[in-house]
Amino acid sequence: MIKLNVIALLEQKEKSKYWLYNELNKYSPISYTNYNAIIKNKTRSIKYENIDRLCKILECEPNDLFIRE
Repeated sequence: MIKLNVIALLEQKEKSKYWLYNELNKYSPISYTNYNAIIKNKTRSIKYENIDRLCKILECEPNDLFIRE
């Protein structure tokens, strides 16, 4: 199963989930419900736009965002 590794990336950068939510909203609005689903790996899909935004904010590559379990 492929999962998002966002929490680990936030911990490495010593940033909070709240900080990430605010940063994502600077680019374009995302509902807290959708954001929470992404962070908790409860989403079945994720837009390329959101992957790109996460990479820019977290200063990482798409490969860093995903882990395979």
